[in-house]
Amino acid sequence: MNLNFVNNFSAAAVVEPWISQSFPIVRMVLLILIAVLSFVMILTILFQEGDDGSGMNAMTGASADTFYSKNKTQTLTATLKRLTVVLAIVIAVLAVLFFVSVAIYNGN
Repeated sequence: MNLNFVNNFSAAAVVEPWISQSFPIVRMVLLILIAVLSFVMILTILFQEGDDGSGMNAMTGASADTFYSKNKTQTLTATLKRLTVVLAIVIAVLAVLFFVSVAIYNGN
């Protein structure tokens, strides 16, 4: 293995001091954002209506062809479901960013 490559690689990894000093602040901001968005996601899930069918509608012949089912995308329930999905994606991305910042900065 070429040791010059290893030395050059480690020299390229040197960062400015302000960058390494800002990692604890960035991690704290990410944690606060994750906590607040998680709380908002819990509230959106709690405000959603439950399904009144137990999945047996297809076997019993119950019809779901109503005005409400045709216009379901314009209701509050659909908006809350979309908001839940968006919040889950944002929280997942923030969690990945948090753990990447932990992997990059080890406190030295």
